[in-house]
Amino acid sequence: MPFVKNAWYVAGWSTAFGEALTPVTITGEALVMFRASDGRVVALEDRCPHRLLPLSKGKRIGDTIQCGYHGMTFDGSGKCVRVPGQQNLPASAYVTAFPVEERHGIVWIWMGDPEGANPDDVFDLPEFSDPGWHAHHGDALHLHAHYLNVAENLMDPAHVSFVHPTTLGNAASENVPVHVSTSGATITAWRWIRDSAPIGFFKKFGGFTGNVDRWHYYHLHLPSIAVIDFGSADTTLALPEDDRDQGVRIFALHFVTPVTEDYTIDHWMHLRNRAQGDDAASAQMDAMFRIAFDEDKAILEAIHQAEQRPQRRKPIRIAIDKGPNVYRKRIRDLIEAETTEDLGAPVAPSFVQVD
Repeated sequence: MPFVKNAWYVAGWSTAFGEALTPVTITGEALVMFRASDGRVVALEDRCPHRLLPLSKGKRIGDTIQCGYHGMTFDGSGKCVRVPGQQNLPASAYVTAFPVEERHGIVWIWMGDPEGANPDDVFDLPEFSDPGWHAHHGDALHLHAHYLNVAENLMDPAHVSFVHPTTLGNAASENVPVHVSTSGATITAWRWIRDSAPIGFFKKFGGFTGNVDRWHYYHLHLPSIAVIDFGSADTTLALPEDDRDQGVRIFALHFVTPVTEDYTIDHWMHLRNRAQGDDAASAQMDAMFRIAFDEDKAILEAIHQAEQRPQRRKPIRIAIDKGPNVYRKRIRDLIEAETTEDLGAPVAPSFVQVD
């Protein structure tokens, strides 16, 4: 399946891009990225138009890249500014430049039609700028799996009881109903587990010993950004659903970037309403997240391998698949809209539909 191109994808944390030429692949397209002298991050097609050598194999000269094969040189807009041995610069001697936005320590890149690249559409949350919340960048999880399977996993509360029984879930939630809303632009699945033992994560981070009320809200922003709002509160507080800030509340953010059809990078981080500025707490949470996400990685890579083998029958779908089914349809619709040109109503058509 092709990729959704008209979207902002995470290329990496801001710390990943400096003076060096950095090769990055997103939606199957090879890019070369670097931070220019004015601080902006530049993203260019990583392929010289002459003999197709990746520009990342060349040399940076100021804010230009010199191809390592014959020295053709390109500026940050993709324009060729030098061809050694000749004065004229052919009009076709250019590389594509991709729109880039940087905020909250995250570098975003637009992979589609540059005219559609609206910076206002870059993902954001109010909590990024709220002093009552602490933002912490985690890691980049590399998965040999299709990005749609990775994204679906991040809107699926039901798997937590079985894949993460000692970290993010336990048996108490196995039969608790999952609620799903697909009415808005964001697909949301959620459930509350009332008056049950705390999961391993909140035993360590929240310090809970008695029973808690805990929640999972999975918000999937197309094409592949997941926000998991989860937390716990002492069960004696009997928190209503809209008062979750009174408990220990965490947003796990997953910026799922498709590299190829067989390879996905999940840049993950978290926001929390406790332990602001506490580096030790961040390190403790990172360690727990790494264990949990490695559990996901094992499952998703095994599924991807199984999908490559011949299948004797179609996979089945069960009740918990409502959200993923809607998600897949919306992705198909986005791809069709990008790859099909609507010429509008025909003038004096020779074809007339009568039924």
